[in-house]
Amino acid sequence: MSKRKFLWIVVFIASLGFFGAGVTPVEAQSRKSLYDEVELFSYVFTVVESQYVDAKTPKELIYGALSGMLSSLDPHSQFMDPDEYKDLKTETEGKFGGLGVEISLKDGLLTVIAPVEDTPAWKAGIKAGDRILKIGNKVTQDMTLDDAVKKLRGRPGTKVVLTIFREKGNQIKDFTITRRIIHVDDVKDPHLLEDHIGYVRLTEFRENSYNELHQALEKLKAQGADSLVLDLRNNPGGLLNVAVKVAQDFLPAGETIVTTKGRHPSDDMSVKSENAHGDFLDWPMAVLINEGSASGSEIVAGALRDNNRAVLVGEKSFGKGSVQSVIPMPDGSALRLTTAKYYTPSGVCIDGIGITPDVVIAEKLPQEEGLHNPAAKEITPEDVDAMFADLEHREKENKTLTPEEKVQAEQRKKDLEDVQLQSAVNVIKGIKIYRKFQK
Repeated sequence: MSKRKFLWIVVFIASLGFFGAGVTPVEAQSRKSLYDEVELFSYVFTVVESQYVDAKTPKELIYGALSGMLSSLDPHSQFMDPDEYKDLKTETEGKFGGLGVEISLKDGLLTVIAPVEDTPAWKAGIKAGDRILKIGNKVTQDMTLDDAVKKLRGRPGTKVVLTIFREKGNQIKDFTITRRIIHVDDVKDPHLLEDHIGYVRLTEFRENSYNELHQALEKLKAQGADSLVLDLRNNPGGLLNVAVKVAQDFLPAGETIVTTKGRHPSDDMSVKSENAHGDFLDWPMAVLINEGSASGSEIVAGALRDNNRAVLVGEKSFGKGSVQSVIPMPDGSALRLTTAKYYTPSGVCIDGIGITPDVVIAEKLPQEEGLHNPAAKEITPEDVDAMFADLEHREKENKTLTPEEKVQAEQRKKDLEDVQLQSAVNVIKGIKIYRKFQK
């Protein structure tokens, strides 16, 4: 069978309903319109297939058409060929190749949602909110999200240059990053802060995230923790069902976690907590968020705040509140299609808006060469003496500490320099004092 004959058979099958019995005039007009558009598609396909300068297979042309169709819908819908679909499934398992950066289109610009911690992008200095202007020598203006992802990926060991614009520094800078196979630990730095306050950072919502987080909470509890700072900064989201499980660890049964509303009633859903054990329901909580907190992070943060379970601290979140359903196709490809939008328990849609924390406090960023260019301070002889005196003091102190104590000392120093974390600690202290007065 010729390719052209095959195409017209497809058109004929697609238009059969138009000639069917029992349709209303409105339905008939709609189907005729569909028939006309499919006929146009078939005609363009035939012209391209026969006259384009380089020979293309029908599969290449169909895949290209499907990619264009999905990318025209919104920044998050995507047609994935079989290899891309396999990559997606690998990513949700926590091991994949690339730079370790979550991206989206925001305000028409390719934007970093968040770099994944301890990945090449993170170590190179890429930050949430960075606008990617070029990938290698390709300008990203009018570049689709799908194309951008393809250009960021590559063989481990190869390098790519990202040209970014950072609004906070109002500067443009190049970052050279080496791709590598990325394995990500979902739970970071669980430890005790002062006043029996536990701390844990969740980097993403993947298949094992909930189990790892729950185990960390149990360890903190065994160490004497009675309250928690849950750090969701730079967490770009992930699997909805995992975000729901994380939220319900802190919510009593029956409390609403998230609702979704779509085009059809079947897309509408209200998810409620099914928590039966109640291990952490009495813990005072603060949740840290920033502009790198998106999707699943916003669901958890919104659920805990709207149910009066936690105070949100930090900066406004990213604002990705749409539901993408992954629909496998018979040939091994798949569609990632936006089918609904998320709403917090209070009925607020976060898509394109984000969540403003209860306590807004900006992150204290270090000065960066090439971005801020602060005026150089003249170093005096006294400054030099002070530097070496401090160095001598630190070396003497380190000699008296065990390796474990050194790690703890570095962690305490890191915690004290984190102004958002210290604000969260103060919030929890306030909650504890308030509860004492209530008794």
